[in-house]
Order: sequence, then structure tokens, then C-alpha cells
Amino acid sequence: MGSLLSLIINLIIGGIAGWVAGKIMGSEGSVLRNIVLGVCGGVVGGILLGILGLHGAGMIGGFVVSVFGACVLVWIAKKFF
Repeated sequence: MGSLLSLIINLIIGGIAGWVAGKIMGSEGSVLRNIVLGVCGGVVGGILLGILGLHGAGMIGGFVVSVFGACVLVWIAKKFF
């Protein structure tokens, strides 16, 4: 049961992070797109910041990393699509 709750919390945080990134980057999208951007942004942000030796700790740190990564994904999407 704990892993299901963790998944739900991560999806909610990812959705909020994607929404925040959309607002920051001036890109509006659907709720599903925001969730995908936020979750994928967490992975992208973790990789990019990890290369620089930076890591987000805890829920707030993970949220910041997700927003950063989602902003990078929105920027890339705007450049190529």
C-alpha cells in the first residue's frame, strides 16, 4: 500500500511541477501534459543537476528539481516543435 501512496504523491507533485513550469515558461497545456512534463522533468532535472553535483533533498527539493527539469523540457519543445 505504501508504494501506491508514493506513486500518487509523486504524480500530484509532478502535475503541480509541470503546471508551475508551464506558467514560468509561458506554455499552457492539459493536466495530463503537465503531469507528464513534471514527472519527466524530475528525471531530466535530476540528471542535469546531478552532472553539476547538485541534488534536491526531500519533497521540496524534489519539487524544485522537477520544475527545473520541466522548464528545460518545455524550452526544448518550444525550440523544436
